[in-house]
Amino acid sequence: MKRLAKPIYVEIFIRGTMEDLWRLTQTPELHTRWDLRFSRIEYLPRLALAEPQRFRYSTRLGFGLTIEGHGETVGEAIESNVERSSALKFWSEDWKSLIRSGSGYWKYHAEEGGIRFLTLYDYKVRRGRIGYAFDAAIFRPLMGWATAWSFDRLRLWIEGQIAPEIALQHWLVYALARGSVAFVWIYHGVIPKLLFPQPDEASLLEAAGLPSTSIAFVLTVIGISEVLFGGILLSAWQWRWPPFCSIALMFLAALGVTLTSPQYLVAAFNPLTLNLCVAALSAIALMTHSARPSAGRCLRRPARRT
Repeated sequence: MKRLAKPIYVEIFIRGTMEDLWRLTQTPELHTRWDLRFSRIEYLPRLALAEPQRFRYSTRLGFGLTIEGHGETVGEAIESNVERSSALKFWSEDWKSLIRSGSGYWKYHAEEGGIRFLTLYDYKVRRGRIGYAFDAAIFRPLMGWATAWSFDRLRLWIEGQIAPEIALQHWLVYALARGSVAFVWIYHGVIPKLLFPQPDEASLLEAAGLPSTSIAFVLTVIGISEVLFGGILLSAWQWRWPPFCSIALMFLAALGVTLTSPQYLVAAFNPLTLNLCVAALSAIALMTHSARPSAGRCLRRPARRT
């Protein structure tokens, strides 16, 4: 069957030692702590050192479901502390697994200041054309993202001494804070300004000195701008400036209400508390920005180098 997608490639530069990186990637109980793709990896006994190292792996899907599979290390090369590599093949007879079999490798290359760590792997899927189509559209991009996200979690463990479990918490806090801020911006642009224009919105603009004839137009422009800004908060996940802008705009808006419409400060649902909460969530997103794993910090295709 014709291939619908390319092999998965992920590369990252880690400021650490070869020994630390090798230990965290080649020790099963440490590997599963940072790699999102596996819940458990267990080395199986081997009769002789010359035999491939076989292992059994499992991945929890939630709701009590687990995918299980097997693999073996088929090649390993060590060249002091300059370059190392590890190759493996894997397969699964579990009917829940889309992956039927595959192979890949890890490479470790020492450079000035750290190690360049990369992987390339590919696999065959089951369930015929439907499986290949699902893999190309959803599963393979998700696997690539999970690999890159995991590589950056490994980087944080080595560079910043941030345990993988803590890095996951930082990622969840960041996603919750930034997602909530984006939701507030989009909601307040769509509902009270575009779809159901509220009298209070018009009153705030009128109190600020805006002519009544242009209030409807200005509300529409503000509503569209808020929706676009919320979209930037969601789509430009790596950029730090949107949360900074959100904090600044919230304080400016709170100051404007305080100066022009102080009566709203004692209302049951008032703009001051809303603005302060949005600013606080934006600040939380900024504080966790650098300490959470991000797939965007990895290269997803080989870079040209001299």
